[in-house]
Amino acid sequence: MLTVIALLGAAWLTRGHIENKDLVLGLVAFSLGYPGSLPYSYRPAKLLRQIFGNWAVLCGLMVVFGLATDMLKAFPPNTLAWWVVATPVLQAAAHVIAPWLLPRVLSMRAQHTAVIIGANELGRTLARSLISQQALQPVRVTAFFDDRAPARLGDELELPLTGRIDAVADFVRANRVDQIYIALPMASQPRILRLLDQLRDTTASIFFLPDIFLYDLIQARVDTMGGLPVVAVCETPFHGTTGVIKRLSDVCISLAAIVLTAPLMIGVAIAIKMTMPGPVLFKQRRYGLDGEQITVWKFRTMKVQEDGAVVRQATRNDDRITPLGRFLRRSSLDELPQFFNVLQGRMSVVGPRPHAVAHNETYRKLIKGYMIRHKVKPGITGWAQVNGARGETDTVDKMKRRIEYDLEYLRHWSLQLDLAIVWRTVVQAIRGDKNAY
Repeated sequence: MLTVIALLGAAWLTRGHIENKDLVLGLVAFSLGYPGSLPYSYRPAKLLRQIFGNWAVLCGLMVVFGLATDMLKAFPPNTLAWWVVATPVLQAAAHVIAPWLLPRVLSMRAQHTAVIIGANELGRTLARSLISQQALQPVRVTAFFDDRAPARLGDELELPLTGRIDAVADFVRANRVDQIYIALPMASQPRILRLLDQLRDTTASIFFLPDIFLYDLIQARVDTMGGLPVVAVCETPFHGTTGVIKRLSDVCISLAAIVLTAPLMIGVAIAIKMTMPGPVLFKQRRYGLDGEQITVWKFRTMKVQEDGAVVRQATRNDDRITPLGRFLRRSSLDELPQFFNVLQGRMSVVGPRPHAVAHNETYRKLIKGYMIRHKVKPGITGWAQVNGARGETDTVDKMKRRIEYDLEYLRHWSLQLDLAIVWRTVVQAIRGDKNAY
C-alpha cells in the first residue's frame, strides 16, 4: 500500500494531478508486491537490505513489463524518479515508527479477557503467543483450566492454573470473560461436549483449537466443502490470486532474464560445442508439480549424460565435469536454459530445486515429508540454495536439511520472499558458489 501511496504522491508533486494510468501502475505494483513478508520487528541493517533489495527487483520487473507493453514512456521520468526514491524511504520509515506507534494506538481499544482450557502443549503454545504479542492483540489471556494437578503439568505455567474444567462456566459468568479457547485433544470429545453445554448461558465467544495443529502443517487453512467445514493440513500456497501473481512474476522474470542473457547464452553454447563433442543442452527427467515427470534443460557440463535408473551426483573434483563445465556450475550459468522451462509452465523461477527421478525414488523412502515439496512447481533457484544447502548430498542429513528449507519456503511464501531469493541468487552467482561443483 505504501508503494501505491508513494506513486500517487509523486504524480501529484510532479504533475499537480493524478491520472488513470497512475492508478493502473499502482495496481500492478500492488499486485506484484502482495502480500508483504517483512515482519513487524526487524534489525535495522537487515530491514534496509530487505526493503531496498526487494524494491530493486520489483522495479526491474516493472521496467520489463513497461517495455513489453510500451507503457514506460507514458510516465514522466521525474514522476518515476520520485516514486523510485520515495517508496523504500516510506517503507523504512513505517517499519521504524510502527513498533513505537502501534502499541499506543492499539492500547486505546477495549481489550477482551480470555481463558484457555487445557494447559497442554497446544494451550501453552497459544498462551505464549498471545502474551508475547499482547501489545498488538485485542486479547488479554488470564488463566488456564485443567483437570490435572499442577505437579503433572511440568514446568512453570505461563498463566495461573485457576481450577478444573467443570469450574469454567462459573468463572466466566463471575469475571466477565469474553473469549474461551479450548485446547483439549479431540479424544476428549465427551468433556468438550459437556463443557459446551455448560457454557450455553454465557455470552463468551468460544474457539476450539484442534490438536492437529501440533503437526507440521503446510499452508494450513479452514475452508468449506459441500457446506461443511474442512481444515487444509497440507496445501499449495498458489491458489486463486496468489497463483496468478506467481505465474505473472515467473513470466516477467524469465522474459527479462532471457533478453538480458541471450548474448551470453549464445556464447556459452558456442564454447560448449567447441570444447566437447555431443549436444549443447543436457536434458534430464525430473519430478515437477504433483510428482509429474518433466524434462529439464541445462547447459551440458559433463562428458556423459546420465538419465537412467541410477544417476551419480556430481562430486568435488568429479572427472566427468569438463573445465568449462566447472566454471558454468560455479557461476550457475548452466541453469540459464531453464528460463525456457519456466515460460513453458514446467518450472518456476523460485521453488524447490528438482532432483533427478532416480534420486527422488531413493530419498522419498528415507525422508519423511520429502514429496510435499512437489506441491509446487520446481524452481531454478530456491530457499535451500541461497542458504547454502546446495551441492552433493552425500549423506541423508544433508538432504534432510535441504528439504527443511523447501518446506519452510512453502509455509512462508510471498512474492517478496521470491524476489529476495532471486536477488540473493544473482549476488551468489556473481561471487561464485563454492558448493556448486
